[in-house]
Amino acid sequence: MSFRDDSEENRNDLRRPFMHTGSWYRMGSRQSSMMGSSQVIRDSSISVLACVLIVALGPIQFGFTCGYSSPTQAAITKDLGLTVSEYSVFGSLSNVGAMVGAIASGQISEYIGRKGSLMIAAIPNIIGWLCISFAKDTSFLYMGRLLEGFGVGIISYTVPVYIAEIAPQNMRGALGSVNQLSVTIGIMLAYLLGLFVPWRILAVLGILPCTVLIPGLFFIPESPRWLAKMGMTDDFETSLQVLRGFETDITVEVNEIKRSVASSTKRSSTVRFVDLKRRRYYFPLLVGIGLLVLQQLGGINGVLFYSSTIFESAGVTSSNAATFGVGAIQVVATAISTWLVDKAGRRLLLTISSVGMTISLVIVAAAFYLKGFVSPYSDMYSMLSILSVVGVVLMVVSFSLGMGPIPWLIMSEILPVNIKGLAGSIATLANWFFSWLITMTANLLLAWSSGGTFTLYAVVCAFTVVFVTLWVPETKGKTLEELQALFR
Repeated sequence: MSFRDDSEENRNDLRRPFMHTGSWYRMGSRQSSMMGSSQVIRDSSISVLACVLIVALGPIQFGFTCGYSSPTQAAITKDLGLTVSEYSVFGSLSNVGAMVGAIASGQISEYIGRKGSLMIAAIPNIIGWLCISFAKDTSFLYMGRLLEGFGVGIISYTVPVYIAEIAPQNMRGALGSVNQLSVTIGIMLAYLLGLFVPWRILAVLGILPCTVLIPGLFFIPESPRWLAKMGMTDDFETSLQVLRGFETDITVEVNEIKRSVASSTKRSSTVRFVDLKRRRYYFPLLVGIGLLVLQQLGGINGVLFYSSTIFESAGVTSSNAATFGVGAIQVVATAISTWLVDKAGRRLLLTISSVGMTISLVIVAAAFYLKGFVSPYSDMYSMLSILSVVGVVLMVVSFSLGMGPIPWLIMSEILPVNIKGLAGSIATLANWFFSWLITMTANLLLAWSSGGTFTLYAVVCAFTVVFVTLWVPETKGKTLEELQALFR
């Protein structure tokens, strides 16, 4: 039986990817000796890595959006006369826009492909940054933040899914973690540039990742698994051949993907919400949503969005410089996680990360609580200030080792191919809803009680340890097709 029968041909033509593999890929796979440039991508790791580095510009944009609100808070509130509540709304509106983007992300990526989704996501990001840069009051400021969030919502789902679908089994963990590594680089860049440039110019600089991403998308292949699902046999095999190298035998992987797609199509051609009650669907969705929700409830975005304010309340004189230091440490810790994830495994790193976050947050909470009982001019007060900063740094390091990169990685790995669009949208929406909740309330909670706020975050991280231990499966060393079979 052929992989795509004639009766489906017209339907599939209507669902061609927005930007699929171009003719030069076919020439390269069939006549590689005629192309001098083909030598560069003969090795599978080089080809896949090039694709990952291009799409990683999306998460850099994601991180820049997250980090922008921290170094600019004092300047924006002064220039535009905003209150703390108004600035909290500004900081959290990116999450509201991301929720809308998350709802649309799954269906957009299913119908026009992963690359087409990233193209659509880049445009509102560019417009949003321009709105913020030229804002004279809260209307343009809020509009720009919403547009940025919409694009980031699509990026946050599409990039980890694309990377998981193109990566070889033995590299999927490391390459998948590049998503979160890029987010931390974006955050660090926002912190660093915020030390030297005004907030309006910083907004203009925020345009750069997406302006480079758009042309870059024309030079990489579409996800072979998505092409296979759409029934585009020739494009699917060409894309996989480019990703694995022109001289690599891809027969076994092609057959595995075909069997998996055929099995998913046979079980259900149209997935509805009622289908999610089956264990093969609800369990991976539960794990994906659980990790992405707990990632946010641990308070990381509250710390990252308003780190300058936290350091000021801790008594640090140069709070913006300290914030950049935290961003740089986060990049290093995430890079270490990227190296470890295919060696140590997902579960171990998640456990170490959540335990470390719990201990760190307890230290910060205790330091802020005890500062209320000592004189601001005493040596003990200075020691407690240092302790609180150390605790925040340890929290960020612990988060970056596991709870930062791995929830997105596991979500992209375990969701079955025939519900990935619907289930991925639900999981991403849940993540962004709780991100908005934390971002919106963090400033208000810190004004109420810094010690109480960090205590609440510590309780959530302690529960995360239990959740990982009881319900999260180990995905290291398994193909995406093996993981789908596991949940059946």
